[in-house]
Amino acid sequence: MSHTPHELAADFPEYAEKIQALKLSDAHFAKLHEAYHEVNRQVHRAETDVEPTGDEEMEAMRRERMRLKDELFAILTK
Repeated sequence: MSHTPHELAADFPEYAEKIQALKLSDAHFAKLHEAYHEVNRQVHRAETDVEPTGDEEMEAMRRERMRLKDELFAILTK
């Protein structure tokens, strides 16, 4: 399993400029973006055992990260 952080700009390089623009112009997008990155950091810390986490909590964090990523992607592709 990869323990590489899932940064949005790296996962969606074709939308890097749009991500930056929306973070500045769309408060809802900016809030979702920050929430995504917070849960993403939590998952990464758990995966690398910086902050060991139980399996159920890890899966819940991963599901939340995916939900936020899907919502952000939907906004990016409008």
